[in-house]
Amino acid sequence: MSKGAQISHCLALLLTRGLLPPFEELMNLIYDGKKIESEILKKTLPAKLNSKWNSLSNKLIQGENLGVLKYLLGAQNLGSKIDLIYIDPPFATGKNFSIGENRANSISKSLKDKIAYKDELCGAEFLDFLHERLILLRELMSEKSSIYLHTDYKIGHYVKILMDEIFGAENFRSDITRIKCNPKNFKRSSYGNIKDVILFYSKGKNATWNEPREAFSEKDIKRLFKKTDAQGRLYATIPLHAPGETKRGKTGNVWRGIQPPSGRHWRTAPEELEKLDEKGLIEWSKNGNPRRKIYADEQTGKKKQDIWEYKDAQYPVYPTEKNLEMLKMIISASSNEGDLVLDCFCGSGTTLFAASELGRSWIGIDESAEAIKAAKKKLENIEFQFLGQKVL
Repeated sequence: MSKGAQISHCLALLLTRGLLPPFEELMNLIYDGKKIESEILKKTLPAKLNSKWNSLSNKLIQGENLGVLKYLLGAQNLGSKIDLIYIDPPFATGKNFSIGENRANSISKSLKDKIAYKDELCGAEFLDFLHERLILLRELMSEKSSIYLHTDYKIGHYVKILMDEIFGAENFRSDITRIKCNPKNFKRSSYGNIKDVILFYSKGKNATWNEPREAFSEKDIKRLFKKTDAQGRLYATIPLHAPGETKRGKTGNVWRGIQPPSGRHWRTAPEELEKLDEKGLIEWSKNGNPRRKIYADEQTGKKKQDIWEYKDAQYPVYPTEKNLEMLKMIISASSNEGDLVLDCFCGSGTTLFAASELGRSWIGIDESAEAIKAAKKKLENIEFQFLGQKVL
């Protein structure tokens, strides 16, 4: 037996004898200087705002977000009150992102450009930066809340383990690939990079979910709905049975002398199948096999998958500005009207703008003066209170 196999065998024995915590609890990220969760929650931060918090539901706050998140939890008692979080934190690139009068881009730069924000933390420092904030964000989340964290392929696998630890691996929902740009021809000894990553977690089992669907394209319709009825309507057929046998209940009964295939059951009770047949919604093959008709013009579209194409703007108003339609889709899927949305790396305010358009309240936080300037411009026709963090 190899050394690795021996270790695995010993761990398995310890687990079965209850001498180790459950496997998922062993999946914690270890790095130098990692703070203990209890220390993070107990730590008091000198965060005060320079204006009195008023009754407006929308807040744009300029300040270092760790202190502001503590302020929201403590002074404003917003623990378990946030219904959706989207964040696009730094990606540990080690770069400065600049902004000019006519350009916001990290590649093309001018000597006159201003620093929009500095992405200087890397390695363990970056992970601990994120660790502290994610713990506070979890405390702010309501029981129906979800969090979407936007990251990239270089750091995302570490962030995934960190989020499993903080939110629970059982609350992981999706690892989403986002196509961010057209193919590039930069010279490099690897494949071209056209994607980044969005990690989607819920607070628990009762998270809001309004399933997003995409309209069928003409190509989809031609591929999926290949039959035509007497009225010229396009349709497809699907089985009337589903996986799994039922010991009790009507869906395991014989219908029209037909027993569901071995290991399967009818999708609906035989009396419902009769009604479908009366409406002409069951197609019978020559050998007497029934299938349900599905008409193209009655479908609401196809279920959205975990590869998204929401490309960044060619001429953004702020570095790393994200696609508005993507944020609208996220907000629609994981919150309801009147819910409270938080983005504590809000940049130019696209999340906040999307939330307003969809009838949600919001709180946005950013430390960068350039980000706040861009956000105010984007939100100029939306009512909100602007607050700044006092420097103590």
